[in-house]
Amino acid sequence: MGYAGYAPGHKVAAPQTPLQAALSTVKSDASLETMGKLVRNCAQNPSEDKYRKIRLTNEKIAAVLVAVEGAKASMLAMGWVEEGEFLVLPSGVHLSMAEVRDIEDRRSKNKKEEEQAMMRMASKKKEDPEVQRLREQLEADKKERAARGPITQSSVAVPKGNGGIVQFQPPPSSG
Repeated sequence: MGYAGYAPGHKVAAPQTPLQAALSTVKSDASLETMGKLVRNCAQNPSEDKYRKIRLTNEKIAAVLVAVEGAKASMLAMGWVEEGEFLVLPSGVHLSMAEVRDIEDRRSKNKKEEEQAMMRMASKKKEDPEVQRLREQLEADKKERAARGPITQSSVAVPKGNGGIVQFQPPPSSG
């Protein structure tokens, strides 16, 4: 019952399937969304022939499958076959929700990559001049304190009062 030396919580990256590799080249969210709908329809209705045939000359389909790099290749990796102006899913090929999950995973990864790119661009933005001036002042103050060196003077106790003990006396009552 060994754990192969991996610490808990560390995942070993599984090799990509051909479908995942093909999907990684698709950067269009609209393409991935359309592919997800097409594949989900086939997975949920495997006996319906209308879901197993896609016209590539259709304007909307052409815009998201034909014109986008990697989209058509991803469909072919799932088992679709190109027959003239159609993509056809042969009767012996059955799609499942696993393919839909792969498409959704790619969509979320693309979104995360896009957010990270936006964060990098935002961090590269030129800083406000006032913020830059304050940063420079903080750095100058830090250098000045370091130049003074450590504080090596000891403190001296200073006696206060005559050293006697004073007890509390309530004020006289007025009345």
